[in-house]
Amino acid sequence: MATKKKSKPKSKRKIFSKPKFLNDERARFILGVTLSLFTIYTCLAFVSFFFTGGADQSKLDIKWLELITDSEIRVENWTGKTGAYLSNLFINKGFGIASFSFLYVMVVLSLRSWGLKIQSIRKSILYTLLFSIWLSIGMAFVFVDSTSDSFLFLGGIHGFFISEWLVSIIGSVGTLFLLILSLLCLLTFGFQNTVGFFKGLVKKKEKSAEAITEDDVLEEEEVAEEITEQPEAIEGVELETPNFESEILLTEEPEAPLEVIEEPVAKEAESEDDVELKIETVREQEETVPINQEPLEDFDPTLDLSRYKFPTIDLLEDHQINNSVVSKEELESNKNKIVETLRHYKIEIVQIKATIGPTVTLYEIVPAPGVRISKIKNLEDDIALSLSALGIRIIAPIPGKGTIGIEVPNQNPEVVSMKGIIASKKFQESKHALPVAMGRTISNETYTLDLAKMPHLLVAGATGQGKSVGLNAIITSLLYKKHPSQLKFVLIDPKKVELSIYSTIEKHFLAKLPDEEEPIITDINKVIATLNSLCIEMDSRYDLLKKAHARNIKEYNTKFVKHKLNPENGHRYLPYIVVIIDEFADLIMTAGKEVEAPIARIAQLARAIGIHMIIATQRPSTNIITGVIKANFPARIAFKVASMIDSRTILDSPGANQLIGRGDMLISTSSDLVRVQCAFVDTPEVEAITDYIMEQQSYPSALMLPEYVGESAESGAGEIDLQKRDALFEEAARLVVTSQQGSTSGIQRRFSIGYNRAGRIVDQLEAAGIVGPFEGSKARQVLIQDEYSLEQLLNNIAN
Repeated sequence: MATKKKSKPKSKRKIFSKPKFLNDERARFILGVTLSLFTIYTCLAFVSFFFTGGADQSKLDIKWLELITDSEIRVENWTGKTGAYLSNLFINKGFGIASFSFLYVMVVLSLRSWGLKIQSIRKSILYTLLFSIWLSIGMAFVFVDSTSDSFLFLGGIHGFFISEWLVSIIGSVGTLFLLILSLLCLLTFGFQNTVGFFKGLVKKKEKSAEAITEDDVLEEEEVAEEITEQPEAIEGVELETPNFESEILLTEEPEAPLEVIEEPVAKEAESEDDVELKIETVREQEETVPINQEPLEDFDPTLDLSRYKFPTIDLLEDHQINNSVVSKEELESNKNKIVETLRHYKIEIVQIKATIGPTVTLYEIVPAPGVRISKIKNLEDDIALSLSALGIRIIAPIPGKGTIGIEVPNQNPEVVSMKGIIASKKFQESKHALPVAMGRTISNETYTLDLAKMPHLLVAGATGQGKSVGLNAIITSLLYKKHPSQLKFVLIDPKKVELSIYSTIEKHFLAKLPDEEEPIITDINKVIATLNSLCIEMDSRYDLLKKAHARNIKEYNTKFVKHKLNPENGHRYLPYIVVIIDEFADLIMTAGKEVEAPIARIAQLARAIGIHMIIATQRPSTNIITGVIKANFPARIAFKVASMIDSRTILDSPGANQLIGRGDMLISTSSDLVRVQCAFVDTPEVEAITDYIMEQQSYPSALMLPEYVGESAESGAGEIDLQKRDALFEEAARLVVTSQQGSTSGIQRRFSIGYNRAGRIVDQLEAAGIVGPFEGSKARQVLIQDEYSLEQLLNNIAN
C-alpha cells in the first residue's frame, strides 16, 4: 500500500509538468511566432465579422466539414472560411464582442514564449474569462432589443440566455445591481489600486466641500464688516462687536494652508499657539503623502541574468538500470549466520530485523535480557569471518533505538545515481540556503545537508574511494539549486586536473583574484594570496553588516532586498562564497603556516558573512589535519581509510576503516554518524552541466576578490627607482588624480595590462608620493588633489 501512495503524486507531476521541447530555445521561438501570427489572424477575423458577417450568415449555418470541403462556397470574411467560422463561433455563438478579450491571453502567451513575463498565465486566463463572462452578460442586458433586426449578437448567445434568466429571477433592476456589484468585485480583486482610486474620488469631493465652506467664511467676514459700521449710525446704544480681527489676520498668512479656514468663525478666538500647532500638523501630513504611494518592489539579484535557466535533469544519466536487488536467500543466509555465531558465544537474540540499503543491509537485533552490549561489540571480527564479508560494522546501540545494529555489505552493491537524488522530492523542495545532496542512507532515503549551517566541511579518504566524486556531487547539487548571483565558488586544485572541468563556468559561478588568468587556482603562491584576499573580503563584509545592524548574511540580504540599505553607502547584495580545496595535504607540506593561518581565520569567523570552506585530503594524518583545523570543521565526511587511526583522526571514532569503498562513506554532524552511499556523477555528466551553463547569458567576468599585496610587495615600494618608470606611469598618474581612485585593478582595466605590471605602476605612484601606502581592504588614498599639482610633481621627477 505504501508504494501505491508514493506513485500517485509522481504520475500527477508527469501530467502537469512543462513539456520537454519547451526547454529548447528554438522551439520556444517558433512557438512564439506561431502564436503571434495566429493572434493577428484571429483579430482580423473578428474585425471582418462586423462588416461581412451579415453576408456570410447563410453559409455559416451548414456543417463545418461541408464548409471546408466544398471549394465552391465562398465567404466575404477577410480571413476565409476558417476565420468566418471562428468569428461566428466566438462572437455570435459565444461571448459577443467580449471575445476580443481572449486575444489578450494569446498576446501574453506569445510574449512569454519569447521570455517576456509580463503577467502570470493563470491570472491572465482567470481574469480574462471572468471579464468576458461579465461583459457578455452586460452587453446582452443593455442591447437586448437591438439584436432582433441584426445578425450580430453583441453579448453572444451565452450572454443572451444568462441575461434573460437573471431578469426572470431578480428583474431588470436586480440584474443591473448585480452587474454593478460583480464589476466592482472584478476591479477590486483584479487591480490593487481600485480601493485607493475610489478613496481619492471621495477626497476630491471633500476638498470641493471645503472650498464651499471657504466661500461661507468670506461671506461671514463681509457680514462682520457691516456690523462694525452700524454702531456709528446708532447713537446712545453700545453694541458689543465680536472680535474677528485676529482670525482674519491669521487666515491672511501666506504660509498657512487653506485647511485652517475650516474652523467655524462663530467660535471664540483661539490662541496663536493653538493655531500654529494645527498648521504644523497639516504641513507634516502634506510632506508624508508620498509614503502612501505603492511600495517599491523587492530587489531581485537574479535580474542581472534574467534569462539564466537552471540545468535540466536530463543532463544526468540514470545508472540504476541494471542494479540488482538483495535476494531473500541472501537475507535469510546472513540472518542465520549472525544468530548462529552469537549462539556460539551463548548470546541469545529475541528479535532480528533487516533494512536493505543500496550498499549495505542493516540487521537490527534485540538481545535477550542480561546480555552485555560490549560482549556483542567484541565479536565484530567473528561475525565478519562467519559471513565471509568485508567491512562488518557494529553499532552498539543504535542512537534513539533499543537495538544493536550490524551492517553487512550486499553481495551486489547498488549504484546510486545523482539523477535520482537531484529529482527527489526532498532535494527539490529543500529550503536550505546551500542545499547539498550526498546520496542515500541505509533506509534508502535521500540524504541532504545545509552547508550554510555546517558551516565548513572536511572530506578525507584513501585514494580511489570516491572523494573526487563526492566533491562533484556537492558542486552539482549547488549548481542545480542556486543562481549565479547567489553563489560563487573559489576552486583551489594543486593537482591541476580534478577541478579543471569547472573552468568553463568562470563567468557564472567562479571568483578569483584580479590578476589571475586561470579560473582554477593551482599555483601555491596564488593560493596564499587568494586565501588572504578572502580574509580581506570577510573583514569588508563584516563592516557592511556592522553598518546595516545585521547579525548574519541572511538578515543583511533581506534588508538589502527590501530597500532598507542604500547602495550609495557601499551596500551591495552579498552572494555566498564556497571555497573548495582539493588535496589539502600538498598545500600544508608546501606552504605550512602560510596556508593554515588564513584557513583557520576564515573557518573561525566567516560563517556569519556567507563564506564556507570544503577541504579534501587523501592523507588524514595528524600533521595534515591539525587540531586547529579539526576544531573549526565540525562537519566531516570520511570515505574508506586504511587504518583505525586515520578514522579516529577524521571522525574521532573508528568505523571509516570498515567501509567497503566505491562511495561508501560516514558523515559526522553534531556527533552523529550516518552511513551514506555517495551519489555517482560521472565526468561526462559534469561536462554536460557546465556546457549547459556556459552557453547561457553570463557576467562580463568572474567575481573579482579584493586585491592582496604581500609583505614583500609592501616593503618594496620605497626602494623603487623612479628613473626607471613604466611607460604608462604619467598616464596612470593622471588617471588616478582625475578619478581620485588609486587601485591596481582600475589601472589594469583602463590600460588593458597584466596585474603584475599594474601593481608595479602603483608601487611607483606610491614612491612618487601620488598615492598612499597599502591599507588592506581600503582603497589607497590619493595624495594629489588637482592636475596642476600633479604636473608640477611630474616635471620635478623628470628633471
